[in-house]
Amino acid sequence: MARATRTAVGADSHTVRVLEKADPLTKLRARGIVVVRRAEDIIDLNYVGLILATIFFALSVTPSLVPRDWLFQGLISGVNAAIGYGLGCMLEWLFRLWVRPRLKIPGPPTRVRYALKSAVLISSAVAAGLMLVQSARWQREITALMGMEGTTTPAYLRTGLLSVAVGVAVVAVYRTVREIILFLARQLNRWVRVPRELAPAAGALVLVVLVVTLFNGVATQAFFAAANSAFSVRNDHTSANAVQPQQPERSGSPASLAKWETLGFEGRWFVSHGPAASRIAAVTGQPAREPIRVYVGLESTDGEANQNALAVQELERTGAFDRKALVVVTTTGTGWVNSMAAGALEYMYGGDTAIVATQYSYLPSVLSFLADRGKAATAGKELFDAVYEHWSARPAQSRPKLLVYGESLGSQGSEAAFDGLADLRAKVDGALWVGPPNSNRLWQQFVERRDPGSREVEPVYADGLVVRFADDAGDLARPDTEWRAPRIAYLMHPSDPIVWWSPDLIFSQPDWLSEPRGADVSSQMRWAPFVTFWQVAADLTNAQGVSDGHGHRYGSLVLDGWAVIAAPPGWNDQLAERIRFQLEAAEEFERETK
Repeated sequence: MARATRTAVGADSHTVRVLEKADPLTKLRARGIVVVRRAEDIIDLNYVGLILATIFFALSVTPSLVPRDWLFQGLISGVNAAIGYGLGCMLEWLFRLWVRPRLKIPGPPTRVRYALKSAVLISSAVAAGLMLVQSARWQREITALMGMEGTTTPAYLRTGLLSVAVGVAVVAVYRTVREIILFLARQLNRWVRVPRELAPAAGALVLVVLVVTLFNGVATQAFFAAANSAFSVRNDHTSANAVQPQQPERSGSPASLAKWETLGFEGRWFVSHGPAASRIAAVTGQPAREPIRVYVGLESTDGEANQNALAVQELERTGAFDRKALVVVTTTGTGWVNSMAAGALEYMYGGDTAIVATQYSYLPSVLSFLADRGKAATAGKELFDAVYEHWSARPAQSRPKLLVYGESLGSQGSEAAFDGLADLRAKVDGALWVGPPNSNRLWQQFVERRDPGSREVEPVYADGLVVRFADDAGDLARPDTEWRAPRIAYLMHPSDPIVWWSPDLIFSQPDWLSEPRGADVSSQMRWAPFVTFWQVAADLTNAQGVSDGHGHRYGSLVLDGWAVIAAPPGWNDQLAERIRFQLEAAEEFERETK
């Protein structure tokens, strides 16, 4: 036993002599074997950690931008509570290590200690329960603002149970990692005879190496490479409701240079749907042309330069430069194009349109945003430059209107094609950008330089002369001043977390929370350091889990956007409503069958 004890602990002879006289349970614990002796050992809670876990839990159920059901809230709150618990454990450890010995603060008597622990347990449970009841009220308020059905208090109380389970799981994972590190430290002591006092330093070294590795992007790159490979599997799938088009005006058709099987999941859906000439004519009551939809997937050719060259060849093959309107779309992540935005313009122009887009990633938009925003910017710029070169080479009187469109991460990539407002207005006949991320370069400039007195959620730039921002159709008509062509419009909701999430939320209160709120943002939402950042970050994953007109759901507002930017002759409200009905029906079909 003496040899085993010495091996486990190290070369400290005094400690060895003490342990040789100790009881068997102490000897086992010294060797890293956990032994339960009291009920307290089963619970094994750090009560400072429990207090902070309760505070973090309470903060996590306060109102944010979009409503949350009990399942989503439980996951978020459980992680938050675990973070609070870990912070409390660290503070308590620092107190025992540095403060108590120096100030010689005695520990409380056993009875007082048990009484305090009982009080903390009861108070934490009561506080969490009361916060859940209040949170259910807040959630009903947010859903009412968005015209959605609210939760009931009994149903929402399930959040607490799920949060406990998630928090325990997170803490268990942490403790498992800690035990692995301690095991490695013991092995180091055993074979290298490093003094036991250096074990924490060894653990710290492991942590530093891990952080540096992550900072340098090695582990991150490996994760995103694996994710890219995993999502590429979905890219090979084809929806049962996506059928190869036969019209030569579509990429993927037998006449196309971009083959059907190379367009990817989103590309195949895009070219196989959309209104045909016969449907457009039936809705508008006027003769129509077959709309052109050009799409080039990641597998259609090798390299971005070849992709863009192929896209231009497809535009030339289909006669796109002879249409009335040509739209360059920067896709999001997996190559998604908003079908409603495409269809809206096709109906408006009687099918006399061409839309071109390329795929630059297999990753969903959120992962693509985190992994490589530069890829979206590069794709947006290079595609536009390739199209613009051919478009500008034609006589001015025979060019189509050149428009740009981007949604979410796509708007950021689309913006990247231009050096600034002057460059943008010199090259295009209109721009429509929807749900722009807070990091969009041009968007940031316009919002930061907004006219005095205008709110961040409803900014007015240069008296609305060239750029306007809209939450609904009515906003596009404000201010009541001249809006010169070419027009640029941003569609953005006050409750869209993609628009408002920013690292700046960690330390500074944004104007959109200090100024009068947007119509669909809870009056009870408050800014707090770190808390608001994590709350809005969590909202990113649920940005589309709301009704149209809120969050990241823009619906047929894109039709109103196109109408003010590039309305054709003869455009009227009656025609707009007939088209809107068709677009909403098509979107519902896509939602159910894609």
